[in-house]
Amino acid sequence: MANLTEDPVLEINGIKVKEEDTNLAIDNKVVVREEGQGERDMSPPGGNSIHRSGSRPQLDLSKAAIEGNFEEKDPTILLPNQSDDISHLAVDLGGSLIKLVYFSRHEDRSSNDKRKKTSKERLGISNGSRRSYPILGGRLHFVKFETNKINECLDFISSKQLHRGGMDSRWHSELPANNNAVIKQSSVSKLENCSIKATGGGAFKFADLFKERLGVSLDKEDEMDCLVAGANFLLKAIRHEAFTHMEGQKEFVQIDHNDLFPYLLVNIGSGVSMIKVDGDGKFQRVSGTNVGGGTYWGLGRLLTKCKSFDELLELSQRGDNRTIDMLVGDIYGGMDYSKIGLSASTIASSFGKAISENKELEDYRPEDISLSLLRMISYNIGQISYLNALRFGLKRIFFGGFFIRGHAYTMDTISFAVQFWSKGEAQAMFLRHEGFLGALGAFMSYEKHGLDDLMVHQLVERFPMGAPYTGGKIHGPPLGDLNEKISWMEKFVRKGTEITAPVPMAPTGTTGLGGFEVPSSKGETLRSDASALNIGVLYLVPTLEVFPLLADPKTYEPNTIDLADPSELEYWFTVLSEHLPDLVDKAVASEGRTEDAKRRGDAFARAFSAHLARLMEEPAAYGKLGLANLLELREECLREFHFVDAYRSIKQRENEASLAVLPDLLMELDSMSEEARLLTLIEGVLAANIFDWGSRACVDLYHKGTIIEIYRMSRNKMQRPWRVDNFDVFKERMFGSGDRKPPPHRRALLFVDNSGADIVLGMLPLARELLRRGTEVVLVANSLPALNDVTAMELPDIVAEAAKHCDILRRAAEAGGLLVDAMINTLDGSKENSSSVPLMVVENGCGSPCIDLRQVSSELAAAAKDADLIILEGMGRSLHTNYSARFKCDALKLAMVKNQRLAEKLIKGNIYDCVCRYEPAS
Repeated sequence: MANLTEDPVLEINGIKVKEEDTNLAIDNKVVVREEGQGERDMSPPGGNSIHRSGSRPQLDLSKAAIEGNFEEKDPTILLPNQSDDISHLAVDLGGSLIKLVYFSRHEDRSSNDKRKKTSKERLGISNGSRRSYPILGGRLHFVKFETNKINECLDFISSKQLHRGGMDSRWHSELPANNNAVIKQSSVSKLENCSIKATGGGAFKFADLFKERLGVSLDKEDEMDCLVAGANFLLKAIRHEAFTHMEGQKEFVQIDHNDLFPYLLVNIGSGVSMIKVDGDGKFQRVSGTNVGGGTYWGLGRLLTKCKSFDELLELSQRGDNRTIDMLVGDIYGGMDYSKIGLSASTIASSFGKAISENKELEDYRPEDISLSLLRMISYNIGQISYLNALRFGLKRIFFGGFFIRGHAYTMDTISFAVQFWSKGEAQAMFLRHEGFLGALGAFMSYEKHGLDDLMVHQLVERFPMGAPYTGGKIHGPPLGDLNEKISWMEKFVRKGTEITAPVPMAPTGTTGLGGFEVPSSKGETLRSDASALNIGVLYLVPTLEVFPLLADPKTYEPNTIDLADPSELEYWFTVLSEHLPDLVDKAVASEGRTEDAKRRGDAFARAFSAHLARLMEEPAAYGKLGLANLLELREECLREFHFVDAYRSIKQRENEASLAVLPDLLMELDSMSEEARLLTLIEGVLAANIFDWGSRACVDLYHKGTIIEIYRMSRNKMQRPWRVDNFDVFKERMFGSGDRKPPPHRRALLFVDNSGADIVLGMLPLARELLRRGTEVVLVANSLPALNDVTAMELPDIVAEAAKHCDILRRAAEAGGLLVDAMINTLDGSKENSSSVPLMVVENGCGSPCIDLRQVSSELAAAAKDADLIILEGMGRSLHTNYSARFKCDALKLAMVKNQRLAEKLIKGNIYDCVCRYEPAS
């Protein structure tokens, strides 16, 4: 391992950079120039990182670059591979569980592409209208430990440096007169008098231990304040936070945050508190009971000899309470007491049979005792809660606390009690993050926690694989990097005999995503409850907005396919599983089929198969599940294993092939009349939409001909009427009828789909026609790669190439800032300034084949304000999602259906049927 002399100077983009007060972890080739000793290549053999030992955070200089003007004072040095800054940590130290919430922060760094800046200014998104300071996004993490393993919790905090502000990614530079930039770490400093927010009884009990082990004080926050603050935030900010649970079925409830208050919050810990919440910071404890989780655990331990709360709950799943509870039928000879509405199966007296039977404790099964206890306590809590809600006229009752733990029987019994006593007029509701209310509330007690004004559309929940948390539980040591994660997965995530099928269901005694064994720090296998909800990482993205042209955002549902149908769920899981080997092959090929890429590809396959198996076992494990969520999960999983663009080379090849024949297509179109051209353009969009690497049928087609041959074949088969055919209505809007000539649309948003023929031979010619009619055109593309979808970063280059063959596109691209030169040669060799309507590009804010219009980029939201036409193209954006969406402006949905089941279910048609659905403004 190379040794660094004192104060080495690193050269980044031609700027000399000194390292101060930090260690190095260098992935790519970095030249270190030491005074008087020439240059030294710090790149390790094989490209592996150099890690220097020591307790201080490491500075990862791979792909480091100076941002902006090299001449400015204190230029920003971007370190894209540096770990995130941990800005806050809060803990809830309960009697049974310790819950941690911590926030890792990263800056939103917009592209400095000159073309993109010009487009933004044209759309009214000027830099001057933005905040003068960086917009901070980040991730909110949820982790928990058993309190009796507090030392493992402290080890976790210490290993990730959570108490010291984490491994800081904000590195500032100073540029002295000699043009040497000096990297300094801003937040690693001596931490005298440092404190972290804490709540729960353990904040007092363990204060000395935290000081001794971590050198930090605990800043104690009121437990009730924290519970309410945490619940309010979750209910207002998380779309699918609340759910009902009856007879084993979860149903997520959409809460209107404007109609949230008042509500009853029932926190079931050792005892039970019932809190009437009237608003932020406005609440009162109105009731409670000393019969709670502690009662269940205490009596259960005495009666069954169970060693843990989870063991007691697990026993209840195999119990039969009828052997020990006295039922109404036992009293009335197996009959109902219908006069007062009691069925024969209603519990008349918990443990009542123990009175009359000549049995000792050891004669009863521990499983039956556990279930009887659970129902006795749950029914009473449910009844008292409803009576308090009735007392104050409250419509909603939310249950939380460690007693629930996502346990199906517990939720069912509480729900039954509320329904029984309210005669079906009230429902018990539960929270996905129910165990983290206190810790989240403590987090929000920081003066500057950054969550004040966040809206539901600015939060995205994602589910990274494996340790340090799976479903919010710690499994093994925290993972420092991707290599450690892959090693962990290779050891504990079963690959299965066939990659073409999901991972087998979890056998008894396994846990985690998809039923693989997960180690605790002691090495034993952990138990699971199949009903438990997984808790992901909340990504805070302040730049996301609700699409302003939705007719009714409150009722908008992006997903067209209802995966609540088990057969539908199984079918789409099979489709995704069968497509997995081909996707892995493309991903590995995109990175040169190196050994590292093959290893990451294998890890991705294990991870995504495990996700599918977990969701097959419990479809609601990650919240409300739609097909769009599944497809996005796949893309996020690819990115998790550092596959940035699996179809990069394929997209480039198809773009080049399509651009080569574009001039001939444009000449053909220009020889037609306006009306004939419009029909040919729509046919062209539908025909070109056949190129979709996400469709198995289309992948098979690629092996039978070239891209141009397939496109021509598809166009030749275009015969009207299509399965959904509103073309004539759209044509009338464009050209009118009789003497009525409607004005052209002001601005059209074209949501584009695939690279290659789809964008070049389909959507670009359609955009050209709209430009010809005087309509501004905004091409809306993915922010991140997904399958072979074109991205907003790739579009300007495609448009620039197409503009070489077309004056209409050239002038519009110039007006929209997509061509850098203000003056450009026309096709006849002259020069002119452009005054054309603009052609612009914006990113949509997502990296999925589908799009949820409740969460789009601020650029797209700004562009939409003047738009009066939306064109959604492709299966993902117009069929899998948004087929039923209504808009405030005209909308045209265009797609070729490339899945037989979807064709049958959605349009009662067949594979390769076409959809041309036009809907005038709502």
